[in-house]
Amino acid sequence: MSVEILDGATIVNFIEDEEAFTISVCNRFAYLDKDNDGLLSYAEMLKELQCLRVFETHFGIDVEPDPDELDRVYESLFIQFDHNLNGTVDLEEFKEETKQMMLAMADGMGFLPVQMVLEQDSILKKAVERESNKF
Repeated sequence: MSVEILDGATIVNFIEDEEAFTISVCNRFAYLDKDNDGLLSYAEMLKELQCLRVFETHFGIDVEPDPDELDRVYESLFIQFDHNLNGTVDLEEFKEETKQMMLAMADGMGFLPVQMVLEQDSILKKAVERESNKF
C-alpha cells in the first residue's frame, strides 16, 4: 500500500487511455479468476468486494458491521457487475462496471486533489502511476 494524491482528472484520463485501462482491467480480472475459466464467480469476486470496505469504516474509523447486512451489500455489488444475471461476471461485464464505478468516483471527487491509501496492484494505483510517468 502507498499513499497517493489523485483527483477526478487522474481517473478520467486513465479511462480515456483505452489501451492502459484495458490492460489494467484485464490484469485485475485474470488475477481474480482463480480457476482460469474466463468468468468470475461470487466467491472469486468476494475478496475484491471486501477490499472496498463499504461498511467497515465510518469516517475512517473501523467499526464492526452487521454480518448479514454486509453479505447483502456484497451480493448487491456482485449483481451490479453481473449485467446478464447469469451468476458469473465475464471480462466485458467486469470492464464496463469497473469503468462506471471509476467514473462515479471521479465525479464524486471532482478536480480537487485527494490523498488516498491505494493497494499496490489496484487499478487506481495504475491510474496514478500512468499520470506520474507522463512527466
